[in-house]
Order: sequence, then structure tokens, then C-alpha cells
Amino acid sequence: MAASQLYTKFARVWIPDPEEVWKSAELLKDYKPGDKVLLLHLEEGKDLEYRLDPKTKELPHLRNPDILVGENDLTALSYLHEPAVLHNLRVRFIDSKLIYTYCGIVLVAINPYEQLPIYGEDIINAYSGQNMGDMDPHIFAVAEEAYKQMARDERNQSIIVSGESGAGKTVSAKYAMRYFATVSGSASEANVEEKVLASNPIMESIGNAKTTRNDNSSRFGKYIEIGFDKRYRIIGANMRTYLLEKSRVVFQAEEERNYHIFYQLCASAKLPEFKILRLGNANHFHYTKQGGSPVIEGIDDAKEMAHTRQACTLLGISENYQMGIFRILAGILHLGNVGFTSRDSDSCAIPPKHEPLSIFCDLMGVNYEEMCHWLCHRKLATATETYIKPISKLQATNARDALAKHIYAKLFNWIVDHVNQALHSAVKQHSFIGVLDIYGFETFEINSFEQFCINYANEKLQQQFNLHVFKLEQEEYMKEQIPWTLIDFYDNQPCINLIESKLGILDLLDEECKMPKGTDDTWAQKLYNTHLNKCALFEKPRLSNKAFIIQHFADKVEYQCEGFLEKNKDTVFEEQIKVLKSSKFKMLPELFQDDEKAISPTSATSSGRTPLTRIPAKPTKGRPGQTAKEHKKTVGHQFRNSLHLLMETLNATTPHYVRCIKPNDFKFPFTFDEKRAVQQLRACGVLETIRISAAGFPSRWTYQEFFSRYRVLMKQKDVLSDRKQTCKNVLENLIPDKDKYQFGKTKIFFRAGQVAYLEKLRADKLRAACIRIQKTIRGWLQRKKYLRMRKAAITVQRYVRGYQARCYAKFLRRTKAATIIQKYWRMYVVHRKYKSKRAATIVLQSYLRGYLARNRYRKILRDHKAVIIQKWVRGWLARIHYKRSLHAVIYLQCCLRRMLAKRELKKLKIEARSVERYKKLHIGMENKIMQLQRKVDEQNKDYKCLMEKLTNLEGVYNSETEKLRSDLVRLQLSEEEAKIATGRVLSLQEEVAKLRKDLEQTRSEKKSIEERADRYKQETEQVVSTLKEENTLLKQEKEALNLLIVEQAKEMTETMEKKLVEETKQLELDLNDERLRYQNLLNEFSRLEERYDDLKEEMTVMLNVPKPGHKRTDSTHSSNESEYTFSTEIGETEDIPLRTEEPSEKKVPLDMSLFLKLQKRVTELEQEKQVMQDELDRKEEQVLRSKAKEEERPQIRGAELEYESLKRQELESENKKLKNELNELRKALSEKSAPEVTAPGAPAYRVLMEQLTSVSEELDVRKEEVLILRSQLVSQKEAIQPKNTMTDATVLLEDVQKMKDKGEIAQAYIGLKETNRSSAMDYHELNEDGELWLVYEGLKQANRLLESQLQSQKRSYENEAEALRGEIQSLKEENNRQQQLLAQNLQLPPEARIEASLQHEITRLTNENLDLMEQLEKQDKTVRKLKKQLKVFAKKIGELEVGQMENISPGQIIDEPIRPVNIPRKEKDFQGMLEYKKEDEQKLVKNLILELKPRGVAVNLIPGLPAYILFMCVRHADYLNDDQKVRSLLTSTINSIKKVLKKRGDDFETVSFWLSNTCRFLHCLKQYSGEEGFMKHNTSRQNEHCLTNFDLAEYRQVLSDLAIQIYQQLVRVLENILQPMIVSGMLEHETIQGVSGVKPTGLRKRTSSIADEGTYTLDSILRQLSSFHSVMCQHGMDPELIKQVAKQMFYIVGAITLNNLLLRKDMCSWSKGMQIRYNVSQLEEWLRDKNLMNSGAKETLEPLIQAAQLLQVKKKTDDDAEAICSMCNALTTAQIVKVLNLYTPVNEFEERVSVSFIRTIQMRLRDRKDSPQLLMDAKHIFPVTFPFNPSSLALETIQIPASLGLGFISRV
Repeated sequence: MAASQLYTKFARVWIPDPEEVWKSAELLKDYKPGDKVLLLHLEEGKDLEYRLDPKTKELPHLRNPDILVGENDLTALSYLHEPAVLHNLRVRFIDSKLIYTYCGIVLVAINPYEQLPIYGEDIINAYSGQNMGDMDPHIFAVAEEAYKQMARDERNQSIIVSGESGAGKTVSAKYAMRYFATVSGSASEANVEEKVLASNPIMESIGNAKTTRNDNSSRFGKYIEIGFDKRYRIIGANMRTYLLEKSRVVFQAEEERNYHIFYQLCASAKLPEFKILRLGNANHFHYTKQGGSPVIEGIDDAKEMAHTRQACTLLGISENYQMGIFRILAGILHLGNVGFTSRDSDSCAIPPKHEPLSIFCDLMGVNYEEMCHWLCHRKLATATETYIKPISKLQATNARDALAKHIYAKLFNWIVDHVNQALHSAVKQHSFIGVLDIYGFETFEINSFEQFCINYANEKLQQQFNLHVFKLEQEEYMKEQIPWTLIDFYDNQPCINLIESKLGILDLLDEECKMPKGTDDTWAQKLYNTHLNKCALFEKPRLSNKAFIIQHFADKVEYQCEGFLEKNKDTVFEEQIKVLKSSKFKMLPELFQDDEKAISPTSATSSGRTPLTRIPAKPTKGRPGQTAKEHKKTVGHQFRNSLHLLMETLNATTPHYVRCIKPNDFKFPFTFDEKRAVQQLRACGVLETIRISAAGFPSRWTYQEFFSRYRVLMKQKDVLSDRKQTCKNVLENLIPDKDKYQFGKTKIFFRAGQVAYLEKLRADKLRAACIRIQKTIRGWLQRKKYLRMRKAAITVQRYVRGYQARCYAKFLRRTKAATIIQKYWRMYVVHRKYKSKRAATIVLQSYLRGYLARNRYRKILRDHKAVIIQKWVRGWLARIHYKRSLHAVIYLQCCLRRMLAKRELKKLKIEARSVERYKKLHIGMENKIMQLQRKVDEQNKDYKCLMEKLTNLEGVYNSETEKLRSDLVRLQLSEEEAKIATGRVLSLQEEVAKLRKDLEQTRSEKKSIEERADRYKQETEQVVSTLKEENTLLKQEKEALNLLIVEQAKEMTETMEKKLVEETKQLELDLNDERLRYQNLLNEFSRLEERYDDLKEEMTVMLNVPKPGHKRTDSTHSSNESEYTFSTEIGETEDIPLRTEEPSEKKVPLDMSLFLKLQKRVTELEQEKQVMQDELDRKEEQVLRSKAKEEERPQIRGAELEYESLKRQELESENKKLKNELNELRKALSEKSAPEVTAPGAPAYRVLMEQLTSVSEELDVRKEEVLILRSQLVSQKEAIQPKNTMTDATVLLEDVQKMKDKGEIAQAYIGLKETNRSSAMDYHELNEDGELWLVYEGLKQANRLLESQLQSQKRSYENEAEALRGEIQSLKEENNRQQQLLAQNLQLPPEARIEASLQHEITRLTNENLDLMEQLEKQDKTVRKLKKQLKVFAKKIGELEVGQMENISPGQIIDEPIRPVNIPRKEKDFQGMLEYKKEDEQKLVKNLILELKPRGVAVNLIPGLPAYILFMCVRHADYLNDDQKVRSLLTSTINSIKKVLKKRGDDFETVSFWLSNTCRFLHCLKQYSGEEGFMKHNTSRQNEHCLTNFDLAEYRQVLSDLAIQIYQQLVRVLENILQPMIVSGMLEHETIQGVSGVKPTGLRKRTSSIADEGTYTLDSILRQLSSFHSVMCQHGMDPELIKQVAKQMFYIVGAITLNNLLLRKDMCSWSKGMQIRYNVSQLEEWLRDKNLMNSGAKETLEPLIQAAQLLQVKKKTDDDAEAICSMCNALTTAQIVKVLNLYTPVNEFEERVSVSFIRTIQMRLRDRKDSPQLLMDAKHIFPVTFPFNPSSLALETIQIPASLGLGFISRV
């Protein structure tokens, strides 16, 4: 493809950037060949002129289309180069929070520095069995690929995990091992996988430390081989270690720590067992305080110490050895505190009694003086003499540190050795998977010997990696028959030769170490002389003569020569080692067993890391001929040998690569530093993989994928039936250059950039089509819009014009109306003014005239009054004395009353103001109001009295006035006399004046009294008003309180109802949880049972193989019957022969111990119960015998008794006659073998029914006669013996007690009444003899008897109710206790919680079993007692009701002891029973269960036939009262069903068939149990078929448990069948063709990972579901059970589909959401067709439906976020966020979900309390119930086909 076609305007490119490494830009104009400058537009908005390199003229890298960004596999990118890889990793890591990415065969893992929920067991189950390319990248996918290839290819595997410190190597390796442990399990009971995982804490504590880059950095490399047996289960492991960094023991850099174990010891120093170590804080020791950072945030070293000790115990390291390890480690810490003092420049000494050295010697068990001496001296040996030379302080310090490192290295060796011994397996290893956790390429400012060894190892690994990648590429091309051209790739063999070849760096280093005076400088000169200017990969720094540079595959590294020789020699003083070997501490010499002959230079390293080879379990003894050279290998030589051994191992395995990347140096979560990432990508070989892929054909498509994706680029005529030829034709037209692609057998291979070009063509074609569609649609929309606007305009015009016309008419009407209104208004105004003026004039005239008239009247009146006053003055003067006295009396009365009123008012005010008053008012307000009302009434009465008194006073005053007037008249008459008495006038005038004064005074007093009365009235009215107000307030408060009470009552009622509903729901949930827990326990029990049987079989096989000196036999618990049989056998253990006990040398599995204890306890209880039952039977028999003897005593009853016996004999003869007739009918029916004879409509059947009806009627008549005779006999007996009335009453009581039920007693009572009624006519005659009185007395006694029985029944009912109440109370207490236990368990850690819940469940089940056993014993006693009482009561009359007995007279029945088991069976007509012999039981079970083929039975016979046959056999055994036969048959049936299911448990038809038959058998046991609750739907004939002797309730429970186990097995079979179909049919297959289109992922699925499976579609799933449904219906499974199975099937479909959707980025797109919704609608349609919509199956698909809707809804605005939160209520927050992160556009027109939108969703959902689990539990099984479903089938109509081979059983 020409550059001018790719570098066009708007094309995006990558340009180098010093800060971001690569920066994106966009071309502003097309590139033309010869251009030297590109005009670019950067993303930040700037324009840039990018100058091309004039020499190379290389154009910048093109950027991949956005649709390819974020791919799972980097090799799927169209443009493969460094910026594309870096950008893809950054987008996945930052935007999508995905830490894993494939790069061809390499898994790139970026450390998130955050705990992610992607490593749970649900994720492991999701990846288990999946192909590597099908799921999103994950460490589990790599582990699964390795495990699968090991099993398929029979080849060992290796997983190589590399990366620099802090990149997450250890964690990745740990998760890989955890995956193997979870998926494979262990092959023995020793739980090897737990031991393999337990080795991690130990190795981390002794080999990991905190560094500046990582808090848990592995300071050694390790290769763990996990061994598997032939069934690919873990059997053991082995560990090899490399380059332990021993220098860390004695020195740590700033902010770093020593190995974790030292700090764990110091944190646990206060423990009692650690007192002898004499440890303290980590800052007290020189070896742990140098880094200045003794604590890691978030890590508790004391807890970690507990984990380490626990792991040691699990791996078999005893407590003594553990304490020995801790003593050595503590000794190292104390050794570091040993100090030296200088004597001179060449010698030093240790202070006397130096405490650190003394503690060290005590812990190590060595001599203090010897150790003190050899720490300050050394021995020099020559050919002739030996010298002891003192050493300087510096040399002594170095020797001390070398000794500490040497001890630690030896201890490390010893621990690794014991770990390997614990993980070693005696079983032969078939294959293994190795996990290599090794350091990555390292380069620092100062690089020394350690970095040299590390980089040397990485060179070897990189070479192996390159060869493997090259080999895979070659295999792929060869497989597809592509012409193979040699791809040039970087070969680092020259660099390896430079290091390890002859005269290489290591060779020269070893040679220099052998020189007596060799130094680092002389070695550097030899390097320069040998390799400088001769090897292109070796360089010398310009400014240094003590360093050299090597060009590694990743980068140039400068090494400082200083310290190389010392670290390579690795010396330690021999005398110090000898002192340690002489230790009294036994463990210490074990560490130095390999140093007995000579001190190896590799035994310790003064500084750096040491390689550790595989450590044998036992020390090897050297041969005499071995030379000292073998023990003097240098560190470099030993490391080279170990590396060669490792490479041989890796080359013999299939490698899988995991490259760990450290995103930043600051440990920030989800922060991506491009510079650091590029450095590591270059160093780990990822870019080399990309380069090799890009050199060939990196993009690879199958023909079908290419056709589906690029169908839009083809014309209709180009599409042929042959997809391959179609693709060839299209590609030849689209890409003229044939070198850009190649056609393989199944794939098309493209060179880099071609897929992007095809995507550009596809996008252009789609864009052109979209433009055309948009053009047409927009024109159509505009036309529609114009027509709507035109129509709207016409409508608006019409309405506007009408509106204007209406407005004009309205204006005219208003104008006319205004004129009329004005007219009338003006008239009204003028008229009103006239009327007002006229009225004013009249008023003025009237007032003026009245004023003049009144003046005239006043003048006349004054004159007249003066005359009258003069006339009456004299009379008034005469009575003035009386008047004064009267006024004084009235005044006194008023004052007194006023004083009393004031007192009363004051008292009332005080009371009103007091607090107690208000309290009383509020306490009894109504009474107070009534009292106040009374007071108001009394005050009103007083007021009325005062008013009356005032009225009387006014009357008196008026009378006095009248008198005065009369006196005035008399005075006028005596005017003449007055003239005469002129002398007396003056005196009279004075008296008049006084009277006037008195009158004025009286008036003023009256006025004051009136004022006081008014004030009092006002105050009273105020008091009354205030009281009324208070009264109204109180009424309002009362009403408010009443309303509040009503509202509270309503609220409380509603709250209680809600609580009741919630509690009901909670109880239902608890019930479902308990049911689920119980069924899970059953499932676990069945699993353990199968495991136990398998172990028994394996043990049997092993026992058959003779082994000398060792024989193992099965345990005592070795019955062929299942363990459940023990719990179902009820109490009759004495009748069963004891099982032969076998020798118990074989240990019982731990899982069965509890079961054996319970079994033993149940057996003891059953024996005790049997003893008690036998004793009870004996006592009851004795009582019955005594009663029988008393009844046999001769009793003279007279002629009446003889008459009674004659009547009974007559009835018995009639009974025999009826029996003969019935026998004849039976013979007649049996002679005719045609089935229609016995049909309900047959003549013989009708005759039989008529005769049976007549017989029953005659029996009823006979009953009544017998009852009447008995009552008459009793009365006559009392007449004959009147003195013995009490005795006769007793006889009557006995006779009445013999009556069987209340109906018979009632009939007897009626007969007595009829007898009395018939004898009423001769009452006088009977009365003479006293018979009437006697009958009356008998009747009274019968009434008393009935009353006593009714009262006893009432008491029994009350007792039952009380018992039920007590049971309810106990259930409540149990519920409370369960809630308390649940709350306590929730506070425990998960492991303890599980253990506590299991312990509690076991305890609860044990208690329930014991309680049920006690209840069963009580019920058995009660049933036996009631049966015997019933048979005693019915021994005579029962003959007429039940049927026929054996030919036994009533006397014989009395003579025999009554035992329930030995009662002869009553002959009946055919009752639907089957008879078989005891010895035919195994034959019956074999033909009916073990060898029965469900297909033939389901098609040809009635559903549930085996269940009906088995039940009919059980009925016959029950009829015979043979408990042995019942128990044996039921036990054999249950065990045989289990055997069939174990043998053919993977066949759906078999499991469905036996689930249906087990449920039918269970329903039959319930339907014919005789319990009223199960007999409601039975016919009368079916009720006659009920079991009569045995209560099989416990066997019903056992069958229910068996049905649960079968149901769970059915679900597992369903899941195994459906699971391969679900992902393909629901997700991968395009049900709606052309909607989704294949995205150009180009996933590089490995050929070895793709299995040749058929493609499943949705129709395949629907056909399979229909097949399941039809099989279940054919087998007659209960409809409710079919609904539960359908619900479980749909849950499995929904859960697996959703889990795969959450783990597959390529499936999260809009079009895939449409496909899923369509598929779900098809499933719903299937439910409707099968009438299963109400089964709850649809609801199980709700999470999947919401996930599909989430893929399709708009995801931009806050409203969209709110809609998503409200819509996705069935999805958890983690699932919603995961879908949004995974959402990937398939076309360029779709948009990715922005990070801000996802953050918005998370903020809105942060308060939602849901499970943090990401995946649904696909293994979850809903609790199953078996609703009672009675059968309408009559047992007597069942015919047994001859094909079953059951000719040995006969119908009874």
C-alpha cells in the first residue's frame, strides 16, 4: 500500500515525545512523496511542523483506528509498533481497569497496586475448561492453558513469570498455583494442594523483604514443580531456588528492611515460648535497624508470625524444629550486635563478658571462649606450618557478617529441604507444571555481581523465549501451508558467549579468583585485553578503568568491577564453622553436614545472592576419590550450572510466559508512567514478540470471519457459495499488492496495516451509505415537516379568523350593553340624589318642629311639677325617717354581700392562678368544666337575686314616689292650712333640702352598686369566656389527641402488618435458606458416601494385591447398605443378625467419624427402645390376661342373658351366611379371567356392589338390634337385681366402651329413647314394677357416660392445643437462638464462620435426630396401646364392621393373648397388593430397578409403574404385619436406586426416571398412610387400601432425602449437557444475521487451544430443553417438580451467559445486546409454549436481560446514569461497572463509555448494599420441594407386564 494512500489528511500518527514517550497527532494535509515536513495538529490544540529524517526518510508510525484500541491481544492490532502497544496497554489499564493483556503467547500483567475482586473461586470456575482466546486475558487463562495442554498433549508445562521488583511476580505465581490447587484437587487425603499453598507463607517470610520498590519483594528466584498423577490431580511438589540475596541479612539500604522473619520474631518476642530467645524491639538489633523502616503500613508482623508457624505445622515441621529455627534466627540477630575494639591497626578484641556474644553462644550451644577467640583471629596454613594471626577490626566485622550470612544461607537451605520433603509424594509422578518466579532484567546506577548474574539469566531466558516464539510462528505458517520466509529476529547468542564461553567474563573471573594475588583491577585489565575492540557487545567506559559495559538484549549496562572477586569466592573462616559444628544444639550441626570434608566457597556469599540447586531429602555421602576441586566451585560457576539445568528443564516443557510490568515507582494505584512502562516492555521481550509478528503476517482471519466483517464491501454478484473463493476475489480487487496477504487453508494472513486499510474502506463504505440514508431520511423528514407546517398554518388561519369574527361580534354586543347600562345608571344617580335631598329636608323639618314642641312641653311640665312638689312635700317629710332607715339597712346588706363576694372572688383567683389548679384542670378537665359550669350557674343565680333585689328597691322607691304624690295632693288640698302654718314652711323647706341630699346620696350609692354589679358581671363574663376558651382548647387538644391516637393506631397497625409481611418473607427466606442448607448437606453427604464407596473399592483392590508385611482391611463400617439405612431402620435391631465385624486396621476417613458416632448412638437408643417396648408388651399382656380371666368367671345373668346369647348366635349364623355368599361371588369372579368382568360397569361388578350394599344395610339393622337388646338387657338386669344398680351400671359402661365409635353410642342412645317411647302407653304397669324408673336411670347413666367422653375429648383437644402452643414457643426460642448464633457468626472471620456454622448445623441435626427418636418411641408406645385398646373394645362388634376374620369363635379371641404382630390377618377381597417370597426380594429389586431400562418403561407402560409395584409389595408386607420384610424391601429399594444412579448417573433419562418414580413412591406412602391430611382427595376404595400396621413416616423422610439427592444429580447432569451449548448458542452464534458483524479482533487463538467441537446455536439449546421437558413428561414427573427443574435450567443458562459476558470484552457491544435480548425472548416463548411462565424461570433471566439492556441504552448524561441505576436493580454494582468498562464499539459510529460516566454510576450506586462478587454462582441449586400429588389410579387395576420378568409375584 502506497504511503500516499495512508498518510492522507486527517490520518493520525505517533511522534516521539521526551515526556510522554509518544504523542498522538493528526495530519493537516496529504503527504506526497518527497515532502520533508509534515504539518501536524496535536491533541492539545497546537500545530506542529514535523521534519522527517533526511537519511532514513521514515514516516511516523500510523495510529490504529479507535475501534481496535483496547484489544485483548496486542497482536490483533493492525499497526504493530511500540506506540500502539503502549497506548493499548494504557487505555486498558487506566480507562477499563484491565490489568491483563495478551501479546501473542505472552500475558502482560500490570501491577494495579490495589486489591481487585478477580481472583475468587467463581472466577476460577469460570475459566476452568475454557479456551485461552475465548475469555478475557487472565493469569487463570494461562494456568488453564498449561493444565489443559498437560492433560491433552502428555507433555510437561512451565509458566515463566518475570519482571522487575515490585511488578507482581510473586503474586502472579501464587495465583497460578492456587488455580492448579483449586481445579485439580489432590489425589489423596493429605490435602497436598493445601500444603503447596502453605509453602508460600514460609518462603515469603524467609526469602522476601521490603525494598524501596516493593513491600514484599522476593529476594531469590524459585522454580516450583507441581506434580500430578495419571488423573491429573496434585500429588506433590518440589522447589528449586536461585540467587538468595544474603547481603540483605547484614545490610539494608535506606527505607528497606531485612527479611520478614526477623521482624516477625521481634514482634512476637513477648510470647512465653519466645522468652528464651531474649529478643526485643527490631530497633535494638543492628541487622534490622539499618534501613530505618522497621514497620510496613498495613502489615501486622505478629499475625504474620502466626501464619508462618501455622504453615510450618501444616508442612510437618514439628514444634521442636520450629523453635530451633527461631533460635538460630535470634542468634543471628544477637551476632549482629557483637562489637569489636581495636588494639592496634592489625588486631582487635571483644569486650569481656560481652552480652550479645554470650546470648549468641547460649542460643547456639557453643563455647564462649572459642567463638570469642576465632572472631578476632584466623588460621593460616602453609606447607610446613600453621599460624594463628590476629585480624583488624574491619576484617573481624566482615568475618562476623560473613558468618551470619553463611548461617542464614544454610538455614534457608534446610527449610527448603524440609518443605520439599513435606511436598514429596510416594506416588509416581506422571507429569508436572513448573512455575518459575524469577527476577527480571535489572539496571541501576551502580551494578555489581548480583545484577550481572540476574541479567545473564535473563539473556538465557530471552534466547529461549525468542526461539519459542519463532518456532510457533513457523508452525502456524506450516500448518496453514503459507510459503515460509525466514524472519530475521534478534539472536542474543553472542552476548551469552561473551559471558559463559571459554575466556568469557565468567571464565576470566574464576581464573582470577584462583590467583593468589588476584584483584578486581587485574581482572578488569584482563577483560579489556581479551574483549575490548574484539567483541561489539563489550565496551569500556571513558572515565573509568574499573568498569565495563555489556550490550544486553534490553539495554546497555555498566558494571563496576569492585567486589566481583570477593563475591565470587564467597569465603568464610573454617575455624568458626568448626566451632558451630561442635555445638550442643543438635539442629545446628545438621545445617553444615555438607561441609564436613571441606568448606565450599559457595557455602556463603559475603555479599550478594547465591544459587541453590535442588536439595535432596538426605545428604549425600562423598566418594573417597573426590577431589577438593569439586568443593571449590565459585558462585559464578555454580550459578552457570544451575542455569543450564533450569534451561534444560524449560526446554523439555511447553513454556507459557507472564511478563509483569510495574506501572510507576510510587506504588500509586492505577497510575501509568509511560517511560517506566516502555523500559520494561523493551526489557521483557514483549516488543520483540511484536516485532517478530509484524515481520510476517500478524493479522489472521478465518474466511467466515472475513466474510461476515467485510460483506459490505462486496457486491451481490461477488457472493458465491464458496466462502473461500469469495474472499479471494474480493481481496484481489481491494488490495492489488498480493504480497500484503496470503491465503491459508483456514485463514487469511495479512501484513501489518492491511486490516486498518480494510477497516478504512469499510468505514468509508458505511459512511457513504449512512450519508445516503441520512440524505433520504432528512428529505423525507423535511417533507413531512413541511406538510405538517402547511396543515398547521391553514388550521391556525381558520382558527384566527374565527377568533377575530367572534371578537368583533363581542365588541358590538359590549358597546350596546354599555349604552344601556349608562342610561340606566345615569337615571339611577339622578333619582338617588333627588331622594336624598327630599329625605334631608323632611328630617330637618321634623327635628325643628320637635325641638319647638319639646321646649313648650318642658315649660308647662316645670310649672306643673313645681306645683306637685309643693303639694307633696309635707307627706314626704313625714316619711323621711322611715326611708332613711330602710336605705341604711339595704346599704349594710350590700356591703356585707360585697365583702363576701370579694372574698370568694379572691379565693377563686388564687385557685385559678395556682399550678395545682391547672394540673387538676388538666387531670379531670371535664369534671372541672362541669364544676365551673355549676359555679357559673350559681353566680348567674346570685346575679338574678341581686337584680330582683334591685327591682324590689325600685318598686319600693316607686311606691314611695306615689305616696309622695298623694301627699302632695293632700298638701294642695291643705294649701290653705299651709298658708296658715307659714311658720312651719321654713322648717319643711329645710327638711326638703335634707331629703334632696339623702336622695342624691341614695342615687349615688345606687349608681356605685350598679357599677360594682356591672364590674362583677364583666369579670364573671371574662372568667366564663376564659373557661370557655380553655374548654375549647381542651376539646381541641382532646380531639387532636384522639386523632393522634387513631393515626398512631393506624401507623402501628400498618407497621405491624408491614413487619408481619416482612417477617413472613424473612421466615420464608430463612425456610428456603434452611432447606438449601439441608439439601447442600445432603449433597455433601452423598458426595462423601460415594467417596467412601470409591475408597472402599480402591482399598479392596489394594487388599487383593499381596503386600509383604502389611495388610489393610476395611473399617468396621463396611456394610453394603448406605449409611442412611442405619438411620431408617426403626428400632427392630434385635431381629436382624449382627454384621460381621472386620478388622479395623484401616483408619476410618475423618469425614465419616461424626456419622459413625451418631450411628452408634442411634443403635443404642433403638436397643433401649426395644427393651422398653418388650417390657411394656409383657405388662399389657398380663393386664389383658387378668381381664380375660375376670370375664371368664361364671356370671349368672338369668334368662335374659341366655336370650342375648341366642340372639348373638343367630347374628353369627347370619354373618357366616353372608361370608359364604361373598366367597361364592369371589369364585365366580375369579373363574372369569377377562378384565372387563371386574370393570366398574360390568354385570358381575354391579351384582357384587348390590349384594355388598344389601349386606351393609343388613349389618346396620343387626347393629341397631344388638344395641337395643343390650340396653334392654341392662334395664332388665337392673329390674331383676335392683340392689346391684352400680354393678349393672358398670356392665353398661363396659358395653358402651366396647362400642367402636361415637356413632354407635349415639345409636344406642336413640334405641333407649325409642324403648322409652314405646313403653309409654303402659306406663302405669311398668311403673308398678319400677321398670320405667330403671330405664330412666340407665338413660341418665348413658348420658353421663357421653358427657364424660365429651369432656375427655375436650381435655385431649385442649392438651393438644397446649402442646402446639408450646411447640410454637419452642420454635420461637429456636428462631431467636438461630438469630443470635447468626449474629455471632457474622462477627467471626470467614474460616471460623464456616467452621462454626458447620459445627452448629451438625449439633442441630444431632439434637433433632435425638428428639425425633424420643418422639418416635413415645408415639410407638401410644400407637401400640391404642391398637390394643381398640381391639379389646371391638373384639365382638368389630366383626360386623370390618369384615371377616379367621374361623375363630369369640371365646377363642378372649382366651388368646393379644399381640399386634400375631393377630391373624382378615381375609379381604383384592386390595391392590402384590405377594412375593422373601427369597425373591433380590430378584425383584434386580428386575425392577437394577436392570430396568427407562426408555422402554417410559414409552410402553404407565408412568411410575415401578413405584406402584414396590408400594403394592410394601402393602402386602404391611398386611402380613412383617416388619422384617417391610424394612428389608425398603432398604434394598433405596440402596438399589443409589447403585443405579451411581452406575448410570450421567444419563439424563435414567436420573429423570428414578426421580419421578421416587417421588411417586413417596406420594404413595403419604396417600395411603392413613393420615387425614393425605386422604382428602382419596376415593373410598383408596382409603380402604391404607396401611394398617406400620407407620412409615421415617422412611418417607429417607425417600425425601433420596429424592433431593436425585434432583441435585439431575441438575448436575443438566448443567453438564447444557454448559457446552450456552456460550455458543446465547453469545457467539448470530441468531439475527447481519446485526452484529464480527469485530476485527483477530484473536490469536492457539491451534492447540481450539477444540474441534460442533457449533451450537439457540435452536440447539431450545431443542435440548424440549428434549428434557418431553422426557420428564413421559416419565410422569410432577408438574411442580418440572417447573422447579425449568427454573434451575434457566438459571444455569442466565448465570453462565452473564458470567461469560462479564469476562469477554468482545461480547460487550450494542449489537450483542440486541442478540441476547432476542435469544431471551425465544426462551420466554419456549416457556409460554410449555405453560411454564409461572415457574419463576423468567425471573432468573432478569440479570441477563438487564445486562443486555445496559449494552443498548444511552450512556452519556446524568439522566442516562439515573435511568441505568433504576433499571439495573438485579445487577450488582461490580457487574454494572464491569459491563460499562468492557463496552466495546463494533463500528466506528458507536462511542465508548467515558470514564467520567462510569465514575458517575459508581457515585450513584455507592449506597447500594449488594454483594461485591462479580460473577453469579452458576453452581447454585435452588432448594427443591416435593408438593404432595395424590394419584387417582386405583391399585387394583394395575397390570404387571410380562416384559418386566416379575412372574414370581402374584396379585393378592
